Amino acid sequence: MAGYGAAGVNRDAANESVKKIGFFVKKTFNKNVFGGFGSFSGAIDVSFLKKYRRPILVSTIDGVGTKVKIAKLRNKWDTVGQDIVNHCSNDILAVGGKPLFFLDYIASSKIEPKHVAQIVKGMGIACKELDCPLVGGETAEMPGVYESGETDIAGCMVGAVDAKNFVDGKKIRAGDALIGLASSGLHTNGYSLARKVLLESGVGEKFLHELLLVHKSYSKNVLDLMESVEVKGIVHVTGGGFVENIPRILPKGIGVRIDKGAWGVPEIFRLISEKGNVGELEMFRVFNMGIGLILVVEESAAQKALGFLAKRKEKAFLIGKAIKQMEGRVLFHG
Repeated sequence: MAGYGAAGVNRDAANESVKKIGFFVKKTFNKNVFGGFGSFSGAIDVSFLKKYRRPILVSTIDGVGTKVKIAKLRNKWDTVGQDIVNHCSNDILAVGGKPLFFLDYIASSKIEPKHVAQIVKGMGIACKELDCPLVGGETAEMPGVYESGETDIAGCMVGAVDAKNFVDGKKIRAGDALIGLASSGLHTNGYSLARKVLLESGVGEKFLHELLLVHKSYSKNVLDLMESVEVKGIVHVTGGGFVENIPRILPKGIGVRIDKGAWGVPEIFRLISEKGNVGELEMFRVFNMGIGLILVVEESAAQKALGFLAKRKEKAFLIGKAIKQMEGRVLFHG
């Protein structure tokens, strides 16, 4: 034994990674960042929150999941960096929150500085678009914990919302409209099943590019929409699909009816269902089926909301309505 290197940990690679990512991290900084890059912790000046009458901090943490295996197959790592930031921003958005700052976690069996740099570059692109500084993170090399060649990507985001604008679904009533915003593909959910079905059937290679499409962030357009339209509920369609995510925002005695014919389900979902012999209900339980975010608004406000989103070039569809029903139940028709 001759030190850390003999145990499989390369400190030089770790230090090289830090040097490579500094440029991308600093590009995300805004005037609220207090301190610089490379400290033990990130610091943000939140004095601007005094403009909120009652500021509520909102936080979320998540991971990219097995989508990283597709990144490894294509040796393309920047999109999964964007994925984790955008996924977290949508979780923050689900209560009406605006992102304040982001922190990342990248772990692997063996640090590859160029891969880490690509991942953080992607994070930087997404953070910059959201005006959400990337203020810190951790890059860990853990042989023995991760199998050879494996990488894990996770992130934590903190946002804020004024209490008067907090979206919790309590105002949802029967008759309210459900507006679905188009996804950019699978986003970051269902990849264990998608990989098994598509790659084992031999058709997956054709879809590797599509499987790496960036998990879309809806934050900017929806926050702007909320300045003129009351949004009673927001669903980020992630793990659990329609079946498990929609009930999370519904008040007692309210369910929803979804019109499956209201939008065109992308071909990749149809292919997974066909090649994997996956039933329709299970597909709606696992995947977003082409709808990445759902907004609940007054029926009278639906067309105004759709018009606003269309002007922002955000594909959106009237996909159903709230109904009096057994608590949290999701019904499908069409």
